[in-house]
Amino acid sequence: MAHIKGGVIMILVLDVGNTNIVLGIYKGKELIADWRLSTDSKRTADEYGIQVIQLFLNSKLDPSDIEGVIISSVVPNIMYSLEHMIYKYFEVTPIIVGPGVKTGINIKYDNPKEVGADRIVNAVAAHELYNKPLIIIDFGTATTFCAVTEKGDYLGGTICPGIKISSDALFERAAKLPRVELIKPEAVIGKNTVVSMQAGIIYGYIGQVNYIIEKMKKEMKAYGEGEPYVVATGGLTKLIIEDCKAINVVNNILTLEGLRFIYEKNKEQVY
Repeated sequence: MAHIKGGVIMILVLDVGNTNIVLGIYKGKELIADWRLSTDSKRTADEYGIQVIQLFLNSKLDPSDIEGVIISSVVPNIMYSLEHMIYKYFEVTPIIVGPGVKTGINIKYDNPKEVGADRIVNAVAAHELYNKPLIIIDFGTATTFCAVTEKGDYLGGTICPGIKISSDALFERAAKLPRVELIKPEAVIGKNTVVSMQAGIIYGYIGQVNYIIEKMKKEMKAYGEGEPYVVATGGLTKLIIEDCKAINVVNNILTLEGLRFIYEKNKEQVY
C-alpha cells in the first residue's frame, strides 16, 4: 500500500534490458539516484535484493521510503526473481509495463503485443517531453528506431544488431580477426587490421543510422507528419553523435523518464 510523505512520492523504476538492469529513484519528478546492474536470470530474488538494498544504503537512501515500483522488461525469465524481490524487500506490488497498462500511446503495430516494453517506454517519454513527430533511437544490445506521430501514434520502426553485437560477430566468425575496442578512428582508411575493423564497425554504423533516419523521415512525411524530431538514448550514442547531425537531442535517462510518466498514469493501481 503506497503512502505519501510530505506530499512528495519516492518511486523506484527498473529498466530490464538484455545486458543491464538500470534502476532509478525518483523523488517527485527529480531523478535523485540511478544505478546499473548486470542482467542475470540465474540470480535469485535475495541476491538481487541484497545488491539493491546495498545500493540504497551506499547512497544514504532508505528503502522504506519507496512508495511505488514500476518495471519494464525485455527479459521474461528474470521477472519472477525481480517481482519477488520487490514484494520481499520493498513490500509493494510493482506495476509491470505491458498489456493493460495505460501509456497514452496508440500502438499501430500489426500485433501491438509484439512491441518491446522498452520501445513503448521510450515512446511515452519522448512524446511527453517533446510533443512532436518523433524518431527515437535506442542504442542498446539491439539498436531500435521508432516512429511516433505528433498525436502519439506508434507507427513502428526498425531493429538492427547493436554496435557491440556487430563487433563481437566479426571477431567470433572470422578466425584471423581480433576482438577490438570500440573507438572511432580519425580516418575511414585504416592502416592496420585493428583500425580497419574499428573504421568499418563505427563508420559503417554511422552510415546505417544516418540512412535509416533519412528514410524514416521521408516515410513519416508521407503519412502527413511534419519534420520529425530525432531523439537518441543509450550508452553507445557518444561513439557516433558527432557524425550523426540529424540527431536533435541525446537523452540518456529517456527510459527512466518514460517509466516515471507511466507510473503517474497508473499509480491508482497501487493506492
